[in-house]
Amino acid sequence: PPVLFYCLSRLPMQTCPFMPVGYRFAQASRFASSAAAARRPLRTVGGHRGRLAVLLGTGGCLLARNLAGGGLGGDGSVRCFFGMVPRGRDTPLPDAPGRDAKHYVKQTPMYPPWPEGMQEAMFGMGCFWCSENLFMNKAGIYSTQVGYVGGKTPNPSYNDVCTGRTGHNEVVRVVYDPKEISYSDLLKIFWEKHDPTTPNQQGFDKGTQYRSGIYYYNSEQQKLAEATKNSYSKTLLRGGYTGGRDICTEICPAPEFFYAEDYHQQYDAKPGSRRYCGLSPTGASLDLGPCSKL
Repeated sequence: PPVLFYCLSRLPMQTCPFMPVGYRFAQASRFASSAAAARRPLRTVGGHRGRLAVLLGTGGCLLARNLAGGGLGGDGSVRCFFGMVPRGRDTPLPDAPGRDAKHYVKQTPMYPPWPEGMQEAMFGMGCFWCSENLFMNKAGIYSTQVGYVGGKTPNPSYNDVCTGRTGHNEVVRVVYDPKEISYSDLLKIFWEKHDPTTPNQQGFDKGTQYRSGIYYYNSEQQKLAEATKNSYSKTLLRGGYTGGRDICTEICPAPEFFYAEDYHQQYDAKPGSRRYCGLSPTGASLDLGPCSKL
């Protein structure tokens, strides 16, 4: 029994039937594709007894891995076992950018302190690969970083967030020079480049981490965020851009920012990156005129 327990604890937890349905379907699709490519059928254990044995075995695998302290991807966090929330970790992710890391595009620091006069803005608008790409090449942008905010789990990993149980949002933090680009200019990009009327969804990306959000650092940012929201809402509803759906963007103080893994940072600018954008702009334009007096 001890040997069996150890062997079960070493098996990949992706094979467990209690993993999220979407993840299991993705795994099954990959297994099926591999089998088709090899031109041989997937091997099955004959009869109901065989299927029961597989079910019990993989269920035991999940239990063993949780008891042994392992986790999906080997990061040591508890995976979602019967609805459990991943517990995260007390220290930053080991594969987060190093303290001396440089921005891939700007070659500027990825960590504060920022140069005098720089300000921060934070937005959630779907996949953070896509949202960071909208800002990082603009004039007046000093640095950008992607990460996770607004959840229950400290220092979450990408796998933790993708369980849908930590409550985090994928965001881009923008460090900018207000003498070259204004916060209103950043808000215009935010509103016009995604659909703020689809709760927990952007295009085909669905989940709490894809919700629309503006996270302000001071009262001036809060006023501008709320004013542009009201203005853009009227434009969307009057123009029929969203079929009657109103804006569901959350506007709240900037929460603690947890850096995402290094491979997510400036993803779209790196060689070999996957050409993907899940953002779904409405096609409406934001008129900054009514907000210019704030």
